[in-house]
Amino acid sequence: MLNSKQLIEITGISRATLNNYVALGILPNPVVKSPPENEGKATRLGYFDESAVDVIKRVQILKKQGLSMAGIAEEFGGRRRKSSVQETALAAVHQAEPSLGEHESLTSLCLESSIESFPGPAYMVNNNFELIWWNDSAAESFFGDNRDMPGELESRNLLKLLFEVQPASDEATLKEILAPHIAAAKKRLSQSVLIKIYSALGAQQLTLLKSIYDDVEPVLKAPMVHYPSILPAKDGSAELFDLYVCFYREGILFTYSPVSLEDDFLLEFLSKRNQVINELLKKRQPYLTNVTVMVADLQSSTRICSELPAEEYFELINDIWQQSEPIFRKYHGTYGKHAGDGMVYYFFPQPDCDYRLNAIQCSLELKAMMRRITQQWQSRKGWFSDLLLNIGLNEGQEWFGSFHAGGHVEFTVLGETINSASRVSDFARNGSVWASKSMLNQIPTEKRKQINFGITRQTQNNEFLFVTETYASLGSLLDDSDRNNSKFRDVGMLPITELRDFTGDVSIVTA
Repeated sequence: MLNSKQLIEITGISRATLNNYVALGILPNPVVKSPPENEGKATRLGYFDESAVDVIKRVQILKKQGLSMAGIAEEFGGRRRKSSVQETALAAVHQAEPSLGEHESLTSLCLESSIESFPGPAYMVNNNFELIWWNDSAAESFFGDNRDMPGELESRNLLKLLFEVQPASDEATLKEILAPHIAAAKKRLSQSVLIKIYSALGAQQLTLLKSIYDDVEPVLKAPMVHYPSILPAKDGSAELFDLYVCFYREGILFTYSPVSLEDDFLLEFLSKRNQVINELLKKRQPYLTNVTVMVADLQSSTRICSELPAEEYFELINDIWQQSEPIFRKYHGTYGKHAGDGMVYYFFPQPDCDYRLNAIQCSLELKAMMRRITQQWQSRKGWFSDLLLNIGLNEGQEWFGSFHAGGHVEFTVLGETINSASRVSDFARNGSVWASKSMLNQIPTEKRKQINFGITRQTQNNEFLFVTETYASLGSLLDDSDRNNSKFRDVGMLPITELRDFTGDVSIVTA
């Protein structure tokens, strides 16, 4: 008999193609067993009858003759292709040949299915590949049956967990599992950024990561891709799965489906992207994370509301939200709960940019946006009111989670970070941007020098001078005679500074 490595070397096909031939029934399921000592370090390998070489050569001839994979599968008595509904869904998201198997239909799935109905392991990661949702099947299969992950996101890094839990000595199996994940990561992360994230891994593990990164094909713009996959079962046998990888702004979903004759309902459900992501976000596990909070309030909103007809005021607020949305998206901002006409956005650590600088650049672009909107509305209304967003920024480590009110989901950060950012926003005036000293101190020195920040001081001649790269306690900047300032008493000692400009690259700044 030939093991899978030998069969691949003899025929020149890839491991993914071999898996596909097994899934389509062109080749029988391999016999999984421990190899002799002279056949490498793998603890388990799949073995095929030597006649598999002739079968593969015959397949290659038929493909050159233009026969479809469906026709080739029928030629060898393989399993029929999936229905046209599923083929249409797959064709729309990825140019891949479907994989089929001998399990029963996914009768537990229907058009009213939810993520709880996923038939196999499923999990979602953020852009740093840290787990934010997983089901029990994934915990059992991939994470050492660990259903209660630690709260710190860094401890939930998917690839680190896979290295820890999967048998490191079985490099072939580990590579098989890691390859689709690295391909998904390659959509956004360069190899240097990926290696930086996983710098704590051992030399052998880093070498394996680099090797896989070089070998896998990058995922392009498809919102969903499909991979045939073989996972080791507890009894040592091989289980065939269809792995679907779905890309969302909020993260990446991996879901394994046992190979079956009919799984139209699963693809039908996954194609409903808004429904899927909304369910995932509702089920997302709260986690402790570093975060920069932005609170922005429209100055004199009550007066502006009184000066405009109701329909025009709503039009104005919607105009602000619509023009600001692509700016927040550009800088990876996550919308948060906030009352009134203002807004709260959260900026989380990203693999390829500094989230604190993202928040600063986003704030300054919002300031420029408000100048444009002011000009548009002043020209339209013939009035002289300025439209100003007063912005407060603060950074800290807090718990991030969601509240559910009926079908509505609101995301929020708990703790003093958002409270202080809100107070700083209340303090800001005339469309200014203010940030805490602790936040700026965490930005690398060379990047911080590109930020124009400081405090306006009054000289002995009663002139006002902007002193760069300085801070002041919030309380020292208040007018003691104004009784309304008593609300700032609890943050009076908070050191803050005004942000006026960023002189670096206007694109997203890498860390």
